[in-house]
Amino acid sequence: MQWSEDEITDKLVKKMKSEKKVKDSRILEVVEEVFDYRTLMALYKLLNEGVIKRVYGAVAAGKEARIYWAQGSQDEDLALKIYLVTASEFRRGRLAYLEGDPRFRRLRGDVRKIVEAWCSKEYRNLIRAWEAGVRVPRPIARSGNILVMEFIGDPEARGRPAPLLKDVELENPLPAFETLKQYIIALYRKAKLVHADLSEYNVMVRGDELVLIDFGSAVDARHPRALEFLERDIRKIFLYFARLGVETGDPGKFLQRCLQER
Repeated sequence: MQWSEDEITDKLVKKMKSEKKVKDSRILEVVEEVFDYRTLMALYKLLNEGVIKRVYGAVAAGKEARIYWAQGSQDEDLALKIYLVTASEFRRGRLAYLEGDPRFRRLRGDVRKIVEAWCSKEYRNLIRAWEAGVRVPRPIARSGNILVMEFIGDPEARGRPAPLLKDVELENPLPAFETLKQYIIALYRKAKLVHADLSEYNVMVRGDELVLIDFGSAVDARHPRALEFLERDIRKIFLYFARLGVETGDPGKFLQRCLQER
């Protein structure tokens, strides 16, 4: 007997529910958009391998991906970032960050292949950033279009993400500014990466800790537009903190410092 992909999808969903690995029924509301057959297979693989034990509801959603709160084998909180294979704008908006990266030469194919390459790219970028000592969500695993990483949660409410820098009122913004400058330097000098989308929208604040997120756009320092992206990252961070009253100094001089220290 052969089953169609829709039938297999339905069976996988029922199996995960019956095994109580998918706890929150809200996760099933987006099956058609997020959990297609291959995504479910990737998720089931992570469950069977013991990378994750349970999946709860979505805690964040964007045009390209959704973030789910999950639980690992040691009951630790994890984040599942599931890239949407139905995001029609993905190819057009992201190829520039992939094609110039020497790690992804000759990338061709349909949207799914590009999405999975992007997910792989973010996972590998997180590993490099983490190993360079930059505070990012610790990367755990990657399967297909699913990225598993540390859940950066709000200390006051389990399962709720920590707030973004843009939503936090810093009593003294200068230390945060200095920390982010050190992150930029460490990324470029040690990890050989440029975030390429750094702003107050991609920094989480958990207590006194700043955590950089969204590393899908990050490019290898050998990327032909790496210097352009680095300059843009610096300009955005300097402008944001200048608005908070910090005497930031000249972003151009900081750029030269980054280049000299590499």
